[in-house]
Amino acid sequence: MTRRPTLGAIAVVVHEGRTLLVQRRNPPNAGLWGFPGGHVELGETALDAAARELLEETGVTARPLSYLTNIDVIGQDDDGDITHHYLLAAVHCAYVAGLPAADDDALDAAWVPVEAALAGDRPLSENVGSVLRMVLD
Repeated sequence: MTRRPTLGAIAVVVHEGRTLLVQRRNPPNAGLWGFPGGHVELGETALDAAARELLEETGVTARPLSYLTNIDVIGQDDDGDITHHYLLAAVHCAYVAGLPAADDDALDAAWVPVEAALAGDRPLSENVGSVLRMVLD
């Protein structure tokens, strides 16, 4: 069996000076805060997956606007063997409705002031700041 990267999508939502972040329940980023997201299903676009995962993890509805970037998340064990490889499509989404409440594989969900997120006011997944800046630019 050939091992290949897994495709995922993350929803980047900025609304009224805040961004929506979730605290991850599961590895590889368990305990860290990042953008809601998850696996892209067969036949689903990453744009649609970002909106679906956002709703599943937070109860917030948003409309996908555009792709921002792709992020490789590659983990290795102590011997240097690859443990996981995700290719995440970061999707800019426009807030539509809903109050964030953690569900699915999120421990917590919250609107975080953009300045606080950029300052690293909580333990963040890698690339949160750089992806957030793409939306702000």
